[in-house]
Amino acid sequence: MQGAGRRGGQAGTLPKSHASNLFALRMCTVMRNVAKWLVVAGSLGLAAAAGRGDEGMWLFSAPPLDRLRRDHGMEAAPTWIEHLQQASVRFNSGGSGSFVSADGLVLTNHHVGADAIQKLGTPDRDLMRDGFLAATRSDELACHDLELNVLVSIEDVTDRVQAAVQPAAEADAAAAARRAVMAEIEKESLTASGLRSDVVTLYQGGAYHLYRYRKFTDVRLVFAPEQRIAFFGGDPDNFEFPRYNLDCCFFRAYENGQPARVPHHLAWAPRPVAAGDLVFVSGHPGHTDRANTVSELESLRDRLLPLQMQAVNRLEALYGAYAARGPEERRQVVGDLLGVQNARKARTGVLAGLLDPGVFAGLRHREAQLRNGMCTAADATTPDGTPFERIERAQADVDRVLVRYRLLESAQAFNSNYFANARAILRSVAERAKPDGERLREYRDSNRDSLELGLFSDKPLYDALEAAKLADSLTALASALGADDPLVATVLAGKSPRGRAVELVGGCELGRRADHDEAAARPDRRRELYDGGAAAVAASDDPMLALARLVDDESRAVRKVVEAAQEVKQQSHAEITRWRFEREGAAMYPDATFTLRLAYGTVRGYEEDGRPIPPITTYGGLFARAREKGDTPPFDLPPRWAALRPELEADAGFMDTPFNFVSTADIIGGNSGSPVVNRAGELIGLIFDGNIHSLVLDVAYDDTRARAIAVDTQGILAALRRVYRAHDLVAELVPSPGR
Repeated sequence: MQGAGRRGGQAGTLPKSHASNLFALRMCTVMRNVAKWLVVAGSLGLAAAAGRGDEGMWLFSAPPLDRLRRDHGMEAAPTWIEHLQQASVRFNSGGSGSFVSADGLVLTNHHVGADAIQKLGTPDRDLMRDGFLAATRSDELACHDLELNVLVSIEDVTDRVQAAVQPAAEADAAAAARRAVMAEIEKESLTASGLRSDVVTLYQGGAYHLYRYRKFTDVRLVFAPEQRIAFFGGDPDNFEFPRYNLDCCFFRAYENGQPARVPHHLAWAPRPVAAGDLVFVSGHPGHTDRANTVSELESLRDRLLPLQMQAVNRLEALYGAYAARGPEERRQVVGDLLGVQNARKARTGVLAGLLDPGVFAGLRHREAQLRNGMCTAADATTPDGTPFERIERAQADVDRVLVRYRLLESAQAFNSNYFANARAILRSVAERAKPDGERLREYRDSNRDSLELGLFSDKPLYDALEAAKLADSLTALASALGADDPLVATVLAGKSPRGRAVELVGGCELGRRADHDEAAARPDRRRELYDGGAAAVAASDDPMLALARLVDDESRAVRKVVEAAQEVKQQSHAEITRWRFEREGAAMYPDATFTLRLAYGTVRGYEEDGRPIPPITTYGGLFARAREKGDTPPFDLPPRWAALRPELEADAGFMDTPFNFVSTADIIGGNSGSPVVNRAGELIGLIFDGNIHSLVLDVAYDDTRARAIAVDTQGILAALRRVYRAHDLVAELVPSPGR
């Protein structure tokens, strides 16, 4: 299932080699089909003006009104757009959601909420396994560190950002100037409005928009089903269709200790979705690479994705081994395990696409056409070469430091919540001494509240798990750089990775240990050091803080290289974007940036191996799938469902209730939890995945067989009524007349 931080499934019933071979065969078929249209595509993949089918992750400030009118006879009024925008919610833990009542009730996927749900669990209360329903509002569980954002307004600040960068400035100076003006704009906005304010880079540097958000940090869990029904079918069914997942949960946003009053929330559609319906998706797609040049995609294919796959495979083995220690260990790590299983499958799909010769030939063809058109212009070439040549050189600069950047600055070599807290404290104190515009972006004043929410989270930490993660990542550090690398030798300090990890974790006092952990009595000094400033940090003998200090200089150095190269790339992409705007107009969508976008499509099935795949599944299909697989994991029903099965199967109306459906809407990871609405703006579904043919959407859109998968809201209501007896929750979602 897609989404930032998407949770995957359990091990399949097929032998691993068989499952891998089957997946590879499917992906080869997918990529051959995509290659057919890529070869004849007429323009570079960024922000297609004349998109294919229902392509597009459109800005709410520039919705595709003409295309909707032309292709679907849909008049999207400004009030319709505004209502959908302000009913949509971003989960800063990764994913999307929507308000579904005036009292701050928020609907999202179970897998989007899983991080918060797992943190609320204890050895005596496994919420992932058993689910949760608050009997009253006073029983709703306060989340440890969950932040929700609602987009209030968008302002184009491109001219101001671009004007701050001198045309002849070196890359380092240009990057510093751009960082400074963005921080200045954000601080001014925060002071004037009180709203979270983020300057967002669009079109790879072609535009800059100021996004203002209403922020909620008092968020409480209302309802979550059991993970086994939320992700029925596990890893074998992940990225597949037909599907039978109750992938939903509910939170409530609070302000001043009371449920937040929200003027915009989505009404539940009175009827289920039907084949052929036009649907809209409002969500926060995380990242796409459709606008990237060939040199950038080559780096993605040959360097970044293989590195990511190595890391994901290590983590899957680590978390699997830790979970096998016992039920409590599995409870601690199940969310992380599901996440890396999903990441492994998703990245495999993208890599398979980029490794297909036909696909890459199509990508080269698209860029050649754009180069030929653009670079004949008199002003397209400078003494430094064309924009494409400058991007290629900048990408080479990134590639030279990529391994050390990911290990050090991205902290893949130090996989521990304790290290993350140590670095945040160390850098917060150092950056606060600088003017706001000279700080690293994550430490600017406008982001301080969000930074502190994560840093001072009271989520429970488990020393055994932290030591296992850190030992594995230190082993990865030594393997990648060599045991004789000076930095590796200094980090390990004459010990094995395991011995060093145990020493670091055991002596750290920068987190709240779980109450039942053997080391729970150790103090938590995060706030003391953070508030104490440079003197307190310098005087601390915390070993994890010392490690963060040890690697900080080199981490910052490789980050500086990458940021300078990124500045060159942004300036070059901006030239490409301006050239296209002049010739094609502004009717282009930018690559995804984890900001709010509007997508649309039709509910439509597809063909798989010569057989038609209907677009909608039912609860009858769920029980048939479980029976077909012998009710064995991951196709077994939770005890609550199993006990009610005879009663439910005897109810023809329940069995015919739509459960999951597919559409041609253009989505990607981060869209998980996005509301799906009909022409009237009524809620009809909840995005939770894409099928296996959608994995290529990171680099190119295709509506032949790529599909977005959603839970039908009628299926959610049926489960709440018949299985969970959540009558108060149902009444809040679909209030009776006069209520």
